[in-house]
Amino acid sequence: MQNILPKEFYEKHDTLTLSKLLLGCTLVHESPEGRTAGIIVETEGYLQGDPACHAYRKKSVRNAPMFESPGTCYVYLIYGMHYCVNISSGAKDIGEAVLIRALEPTEGIELMQKRRKTNDLKNLCSGPAKLVQAMGITLDFNFLTLDSEEFHCLASTNHDFSIVTTTRIGITQGADLPYRFYIEGNRFVSRK
Repeated sequence: MQNILPKEFYEKHDTLTLSKLLLGCTLVHESPEGRTAGIIVETEGYLQGDPACHAYRKKSVRNAPMFESPGTCYVYLIYGMHYCVNISSGAKDIGEAVLIRALEPTEGIELMQKRRKTNDLKNLCSGPAKLVQAMGITLDFNFLTLDSEEFHCLASTNHDFSIVTTTRIGITQGADLPYRFYIEGNRFVSRK
């Protein structure tokens, strides 16, 4: 049996710690079209009280998954055209999440290429909207827990890497906070 990260993994770590611990883990989607998977190589943390966090003001229909127990999927639309996937990370009723920013594709590469309409391996999952498209993640994933058969994370088998801590990308508020983390030297990171 695969080493699927249990619910307790998400529950016992704060958001920034979880953002780092997810690096090296493998995100898996078992879809009717086939299995796709990739190693998480870049994340961003979003905390309560953080002006860039979707839950900064209050709970809404859009951000409700962020307030569920840790390990719950939160998918949202940006710029009216792209989806991003997050993992809720605060205690229940505390709106926090980890954005998955980039993956290193490992399985189902042909299916990812078909979904992304590109054969460029580096361009399949090197950004939050790209990886959602490549992995076949939709709004229907909202409220799924990441320990399901269909969608889950596998524990990392490689811990031999350094983590770069830096500021987040594509935001205006809270842009100076060092809440972005990536595997040093990995070519699938969205931006250095």
